[in-house]
Amino acid sequence: MFDTIDGLPVHVLVVHVAVVLIPLAAIGAILIALRPRAMRLFGVATVLGAAIGTVASFVARSSGEILSSRIGFPEPHVTYGETFPIAALGFLILLVIFWLFARGIPLNRNRPVWLKVYGGVVIVAAIGIAYFTFLVGHTGAEATWATVIENTKPGTYSESD
Repeated sequence: MFDTIDGLPVHVLVVHVAVVLIPLAAIGAILIALRPRAMRLFGVATVLGAAIGTVASFVARSSGEILSSRIGFPEPHVTYGETFPIAALGFLILLVIFWLFARGIPLNRNRPVWLKVYGGVVIVAAIGIAYFTFLVGHTGAEATWATVIENTKPGTYSESD
């Protein structure tokens, strides 16, 4: 089921959903934690982006396992890729809890101290998941492209070849 779509690996297609939506959700989480009025503008979109990105990360992990059975197991990408969906789920849970409490405050004014502190935790988690997304994506791109780049020189390809 998670092997290929029209001849392309599912992993390569679905991983981009997680790599785009999770960092965008992290930015949204920081905004809604720092600026109470941003909750109205970005709250629902942030939670939905984090949820879709988290689901995509689980699909990426499953499809990555199938792809690895075809091409090998590129370390450390495999290690990061196995852990990332759990981290994304943790971020989503923290975000949803914050969103549920913060949206219940009229006009999001005068958040209680405990919610401000919890917002700080959400900000730290957002920074962490954004960095983790970079690590997973970078190691995957490196596993895919490092050998190709090492074995070619700029300007060696022309359309007439």
